[in-house]
This record gives sequence, structure tokens and C-alpha cells, in this order.
Amino acid sequence: MPGMQNDLDTGLPFMKMHGLGNDFVVVDARAQDWRINPAMAQAIADRHFGVGFDQLALIGNGDGDAHLTFYNADGSTSAACGNATRCIARYLMDETGKTELRLTTDRGKLLAKDVGAGQTAVNMGQPQLDWQDIPLAEAMDTLELPIEGAPTATGMGNPHCTFFVPDAEAIPLVEFGARYEHHPLYPERTNVQVAQVVGPDHIRMRVWERGVGVTLASGSSSCATAVAAARRGLTGRSVQIDLDGGSLLVDWRDDGVWMTGPTMTVLSGRFTAEFLDSIR
Repeated sequence: MPGMQNDLDTGLPFMKMHGLGNDFVVVDARAQDWRINPAMAQAIADRHFGVGFDQLALIGNGDGDAHLTFYNADGSTSAACGNATRCIARYLMDETGKTELRLTTDRGKLLAKDVGAGQTAVNMGQPQLDWQDIPLAEAMDTLELPIEGAPTATGMGNPHCTFFVPDAEAIPLVEFGARYEHHPLYPERTNVQVAQVVGPDHIRMRVWERGVGVTLASGSSSCATAVAAARRGLTGRSVQIDLDGGSLLVDWRDDGVWMTGPTMTVLSGRFTAEFLDSIR
């Protein structure tokens, strides 16, 4: 099949990965300078006409082992994506044989470790707790916002709004998340979490990601929820977060917020020249 072979030789290579069903298209641009623009990201994200993803991640060269750039499904960028960082860290560890990596993102420098049993941990850095760093539109206490339900605002390189509720399953998340993603207090929009405290070290959480919608999991949202719960005295600083796609362990330590969980590389492939030409 010569036509197929030509596509394999000339198309844009990619990998499909997920962390607890939070899925990613990953492009390795270290050896070849592949570029992604918002229109390409949107086209690739389409689950009918493209491949589909919650975020797209570009691996580039930089200080440390690699630099990561993240795109949401609507083509906007994000400084942080915890589950994608873990997935890529596992890929790079398998490639290099290293058990510890130093990665950079627009969030800053992140440390990743192989902790055994197929689990990968990433230090997502210290949370941003001041209103201007999250950012919010005006000065206020970030522990309880002047929004119905008194949610907590947290920055993890991207903004978060965490609502603590009696029953996370009872919240109509599509309507709820869309409403608060664009709240005027969040000039850059926000990720929205509904969190139910199950015990002093256990939270059930569901998430709406800005620029994406409902996702099965979110690493940065899990970190933000754990930080918010600890700040409010609802849990300790080390918790299990149960998401729709599985569970993560989050530990808010002196050196940052560590997140640990499984990863999966699903497939490798190439976008055809025909597909790429159609969106340029």
C-alpha cells in the first residue's frame, strides 16, 4: 500500500496517552521542530474528525530533560497539566532508563520520579494561594470566595475553583462547570471541581476543565482540591482523590504538591499530510 507508506514517511508522528482516562495527544518535537497552533490543536481534538484529547502536549528541548507545552481542546494553552506530565515522564524514563527527571513547563521546573509498581510521581510545585497569583479579578480571601457555595480558589499554574459538596454525584456537572468556568472573578477562566470529603485522607472529586469540559480525571485539579481541603481543615495534607477514571494520591509537602498515579501509552501513529493540509 504505497499511499499508506507515504503517509507513514511524511506525516506528523504522535502518541496517544492517558492518566486515569484523562487523555492526551503527545507530539515529540525534540528531534524535529514540529509546530502546533490553536487551529491544529482544535482539529486534532475533534473526536470525530481528528483523534480527540483532553489536552495536547508538545515535548521540546529545554533546561533539564525536556520542556512541555500544553494545549486545551479549544486551542488555548495551559501552563500546567499534571496527568500529561506524569505520562510523558514515564515515556521519557522508559526511553532513557532514568528513574528521576527534571522537566520544565510554563509553570516552572517540575521533578518527576518512578516510585515503583508502575506508578509515576510528579512534584507540581507550591500552590498559588494569593488572589493575584491565581489570578482573581480583585483582592479577596481565596479560602472562601463570595460565590454561592463559598468555593476555594487555588492556583497550580492554572486557576481552580473547588466546591465542597455533600454528594459529588448529585451535581449536574455539565451545567455547573460551564457556569463557573466563566465566572467574572476568574479573568482567565477556571477549572471547576466538586469535591465530597469521604474521610480525613479521602476525597471523591469530579472535574470540569476550562477549554475542555467534563474529564475523567485531572492532575492539577486533584492537587488544587487536596490543597483546598487541607487549608479548610477538612482533611490532612496527604489524601486519596477518587475521580471518575480512577484514583490519585496527592501529598502537599514542604517542597511542593506531589501527585502519584498510573499512566498508559495507548498507541503511536502519524497524522497524514492530507489531514494536516486540511487545517493549515
